[in-house]
Amino acid sequence: MTAAPPTAGPALAEPVDRVGRGWTAALSLANGAIWAGWYGPLQILLASQAEEFAPGSGMSKETMLAWVTGVGAVVSLVANPLFGALSDRTTSRHGRRTPWIVAGAAGGALSLLALAAADGVWTMALGWCLAQLTLNAAFAAVTAAVPDRVPRLQRGSVGGWLGAAQVLGVVGGTGLATAAGGVGAGYAACAVFSLVGVLPYVWKYADLRLPAADRPAWSWRGFLAGFWLSPRRHPDLGWAWLTRFLMNLSNALVLLYLLYYLRDRLHHADPDEGVLILTAVNGVTLLATVVVGGVWSDRVGRRKPFVLWSGVLMAVATGALAVWQTWPGAIVAAAVLGVGFGVFTSVDFALMTDVLPRALDRGKDLGVINVANALPQVTAPALAAPIVTHLGGYPALYAIAAAIGLAGALLVVRIKGVD
Repeated sequence: MTAAPPTAGPALAEPVDRVGRGWTAALSLANGAIWAGWYGPLQILLASQAEEFAPGSGMSKETMLAWVTGVGAVVSLVANPLFGALSDRTTSRHGRRTPWIVAGAAGGALSLLALAAADGVWTMALGWCLAQLTLNAAFAAVTAAVPDRVPRLQRGSVGGWLGAAQVLGVVGGTGLATAAGGVGAGYAACAVFSLVGVLPYVWKYADLRLPAADRPAWSWRGFLAGFWLSPRRHPDLGWAWLTRFLMNLSNALVLLYLLYYLRDRLHHADPDEGVLILTAVNGVTLLATVVVGGVWSDRVGRRKPFVLWSGVLMAVATGALAVWQTWPGAIVAAAVLGVGFGVFTSVDFALMTDVLPRALDRGKDLGVINVANALPQVTAPALAAPIVTHLGGYPALYAIAAAIGLAGALLVVRIKGVD
């Protein structure tokens, strides 16, 4: 990362003071609230609506769900780097990141309430696109706060706590969607939590302000050109991005049809409850490793071995789903995936912040990096639907997902500027 010049203000300086537990806990809660707003719909509510709206629409429930989530992911692809770049340029007295966290969380809550009132595929797709747009505004600002405030050798541990909050958000969103007693109530519960969860951070912790003099002159050409980060000029960033993309694509292929896999392949008596159980098992094992992996990485000052071996472990677990298609097999795979993804989540986040080009563009650059989280949500439906329907069903789907994840893990060795 290019250090800020000596004359730069606090917002652009390389952080040196360690952040406290309260700051980390509040930011982690905000992160978890955003993920609950995403994954309550993704795990349960959108699938339930697709099943309701599909008859008579000319689409299967699988195709409808893939189409809606894919369109929403396209919105996410644009929204995350866009709002990251806008937050980089924000000179509000409340700081660069806080205004976008508040606005994004409030907009996300309203979008989820709109989804609750959807009466067909078009209103469902519109509501999900709005939810992706607004929640990504909040998420871009939350992630950018880490390189703004956290020194390098604390980012693994902070990334671990953010990863733990992400898992709890996924489990919490799934739990709220399941326990609320209906689609509308599930959306309302996720909406409330996604808004309330960000309030402790924005109320208690002042953000760093960017002086107007430090904001670069505006031009459309310069603004749009800034979203291209040349892999030739920044090869480590390019390899890190590709590693994250492939690992997340593998994970997205596993999760996309999980409800239908339990219902149609394993014939689980209560597939909604089965999704919640698998999510909880995955979350418990992930929580057991996500913070430990980040702290361990900080202490030894190394990132790549953790990313490599966690990816290999995840590929083995995903491959097991292809050959051991039973309910006990699904539980074991969920547990092992959690172990691997826990280490990957914290250390990969620290790795990404280590390869950012310059302080002025942290939000935008992290937004571009976060495209590697959103793009798999577009790619996964396009791959998964024909595989399940025409190319071998769920065994083929999980075998391909394992191969993709393994490729991502191996590519991390191409990063040269980080141990």
